Amino acid sequence: MTDMETRTVRGGLAAKGRSKPPTVLRMSVELPLWRALTGYRILTLVYALCLVGLSYQKYEHPLGAAAYMGALTVWMVLTWRRTTSAERCTRHFLLADLGFAVGGILLTPLVDTHARIMDGAPTLPSIWTAGAVLGFAIKGGWRWAAVASSAVAVANLVERQELARDTVHNVVLVWVASVAIGYVVEVARASERTLARALQIEAATRERERLARDIHDSVLQVLAMVQRRGAAIGGEAAELGRMAGEQEVALRTLVAGGLVSPPRAAAATVPHPAGEGAADDAVAAAPAAPVPEPAGDGPCDVRALLAPFAGAGVTFSEPGAPVELPAAAAAELAAAVSAALDNVRVHAGDGARAWILVEDEPRAVIVTVRDDGPGIPEGRLADAEREGRLGVALSIRGRLRDLGGAAEWVSVPGQGTEVELTVPKGTAPEGGRRGKARA
Repeated sequence: MTDMETRTVRGGLAAKGRSKPPTVLRMSVELPLWRALTGYRILTLVYALCLVGLSYQKYEHPLGAAAYMGALTVWMVLTWRRTTSAERCTRHFLLADLGFAVGGILLTPLVDTHARIMDGAPTLPSIWTAGAVLGFAIKGGWRWAAVASSAVAVANLVERQELARDTVHNVVLVWVASVAIGYVVEVARASERTLARALQIEAATRERERLARDIHDSVLQVLAMVQRRGAAIGGEAAELGRMAGEQEVALRTLVAGGLVSPPRAAAATVPHPAGEGAADDAVAAAPAAPVPEPAGDGPCDVRALLAPFAGAGVTFSEPGAPVELPAAAAAELAAAVSAALDNVRVHAGDGARAWILVEDEPRAVIVTVRDDGPGIPEGRLADAEREGRLGVALSIRGRLRDLGGAAEWVSVPGQGTEVELTVPKGTAPEGGRRGKARA
């Protein structure tokens, strides 16, 4: 194995060692509900205290009413933080809270006059009771809310001792509101779980694509070279080349997701005719040319990374002023250009020429790679991806997608191929700067 091949493998392994998996942000749709419940309990306690204070002299046993309100106030002072989060709001607390509400309702006939109760006077806890029921709704969903509101309804009917219209109205209102809120909370939780799962899948997919791209740019290219050279040398080297070809095909299938049946190893030794694989995988012929590394982590001039690609068969055109991108984004763009040139070199023929044009737009950097080869037959890009040949899918399109950009192909059979790579300014690959597989 040559020095360049060794550096290629080491570069790919180093890139995988330095990278970090994307972070999945977690969110909570319940937190605002708990905060609202805390505020509701405090405000309704103040309201209930005002009602009892204004009617203090009208109670049959005012000291009993004052004692209950004092106990309720102490309970609120000691437990107000319990309703600030789902972790703090335990079942035991909810039962005790509901007990204070139901106890206050049942205590009302003992401290108030029968005439006031029949006239529709509020119970001792008044609308504070709804806070206890809403705690059940947010914590356990609509079923818990139905049970809690039913307990409050029974207590209200016992306190009033008749099915008065205003009592029934209040009972139904509390029951419907709590059950509806409980149902909404359950739907929100299910949606949150679905969103979190989708974010995890997206993050895992992006990481898988990044690792597959590193493998494509390093290991697969070396295996393809071993296969080709072993077949050319013959003897024991031919057997080594055959084994390398089998491993290359198996690894391609794994990188592609394991959804495509791997082709026979012998098929991997058959080169594509010029033009039929113009966008396939450049690894079938030779390892990629080294990609220059940006110096430092600050803004990098894209021209400096692309200029080394110019040569006898490649013409490089650039603006007169620096074209700056974040160092990681510039390196990924240069790697994508290198992969596009690999396809030109391998599939367009030895006599083909290529042109690289760099354009500095206000919001994006556009690099166009054009060749005068035979072009790409229609549908060849999709076929190559299905076959596990991921030069376009990962080395070019995948890199640009991670940068928030895009890669577009324009090709007419017999008239060459043009690849337009667009990278928005101010972008960088997810997970920070990544090492390059092509060293």
